[in-house]
Amino acid sequence: MTNARLRNPEILRAVLHLPAMSFDMSKSFCRSFFMAIVLISVHSWTFADSGQDTGLAVTVRKNAGVIFVDVSMRVPATPQEAWDVLTDYDHMAQFFPNLQTSKVTAKAGNVIRVAQKGRISYGLLAFPFESVREIELMPYSELRSHAISGSLRRADAITRLIPEGAGTRITYHSESVPNVWVPPGIGPGFIEKETRAQFENLRNEILKRKGVGRR
Repeated sequence: MTNARLRNPEILRAVLHLPAMSFDMSKSFCRSFFMAIVLISVHSWTFADSGQDTGLAVTVRKNAGVIFVDVSMRVPATPQEAWDVLTDYDHMAQFFPNLQTSKVTAKAGNVIRVAQKGRISYGLLAFPFESVREIELMPYSELRSHAISGSLRRADAITRLIPEGAGTRITYHSESVPNVWVPPGIGPGFIEKETRAQFENLRNEILKRKGVGRR
């Protein structure tokens, strides 16, 4: 489906089988819908690619209102090198273009709180977003993330770093519940597209800091 068709509230209403509503209500629904899937992609930190050239594999599925994302990615870096980028929350806006601000706002032992704000575009539409997450850090091996505020009803994720030969395999599992209905075919596709861009940037940052070219 083209961006132009999705930007048309009447066509979007027909695709989603919505009852008739005013233009303002339809526009409000579009905004809520895209905000929900934007926050899923931002919270999820998922990867999406063919898996052929970059070592990324992703599965996005929806069941009973819950969106599941499972990821596996291998990077030619040590667990500590990958960890240093994954947990560099205060500088994430420098290598994630859709983030405007990112900072650690609280810390207690191995648990931190991270607040992020940004903007994401879909065709001619632009949507601001923000999220606050509580993240449990188990250095160089695992991160557990839980959303404590934002537009998602629930969002939890586990990221693991596993040594593999001369590199590291990053596995990821997230479960998110949006506040609005995410239709099959539109929501997952959008999440996949956005998260691909995010984590290509993440992978490139890992390799940049390691001082090697993209493989």
